[in-house]
Amino acid sequence: MANIDFIRSEEKKYHDYCYDNYKLFEAGSWLYKPVKTVIDLLDIFNNKENVKVLDLGCGVGRNSIPIAEAIKQKNGKVVCVDLLDSAIQKLRQYSKEYRVEEVIVTKKADIGSFKINKNEYDLIVAISSLEHVQSEIALDKTIQQMVDGTQNNGLNCIIVNSEVTETDVETNEKLNALMEINLSTKDMMKKISSFYIGWEVLKSEVKPLEYNIIRNGKPVLLKTNAISYIVRKNNE
Repeated sequence: MANIDFIRSEEKKYHDYCYDNYKLFEAGSWLYKPVKTVIDLLDIFNNKENVKVLDLGCGVGRNSIPIAEAIKQKNGKVVCVDLLDSAIQKLRQYSKEYRVEEVIVTKKADIGSFKINKNEYDLIVAISSLEHVQSEIALDKTIQQMVDGTQNNGLNCIIVNSEVTETDVETNEKLNALMEINLSTKDMMKKISSFYIGWEVLKSEVKPLEYNIIRNGKPVLLKTNAISYIVRKNNE
């Protein structure tokens, strides 16, 4: 198992490359469109003013920008957290381009140490980001903060990778999966659901996915069981 510093260095190189070479909402990469699971939730807030959203691991705004567009006329705010300078810089650029800069609030931070205030958010999304915290202890802390930081009737939307494998496309060699947290699907699902006892489960799904990515100039096949978990906080 590679150490955390090495994993984060490699992930930074990968994401910096994507952000430099692929434009948001243009075909050619996973930045092409927002996650449908997230966008489908926005109708729930059609009749609500002052909607506040937290996007943990926001990247360049793949989901934050469409969310901001949807709640712009409702005095909404999207707090966007990411560790990478390149992500925050591009997000600020895109938020101006899509005329939502007054809705977007950027925070450069490791999501594993970012402080979430209690009962602050109507919606918290964590899309392919929770697996990038430093440890299982940090993961538990982050999910607990998400739980505590959600208003009554608010939603948490989690998509998290599990059982990740990486294979060199040219040699078929199995590589170390560069993922800070790489639990079995069963253990990841058990962990996440344990924090949401009493919440209404709107979606709980596991979907096998595979992607062709570039690591240090070489094509790599990444396979994962992606867990989608959407829950609503009941009145207390």
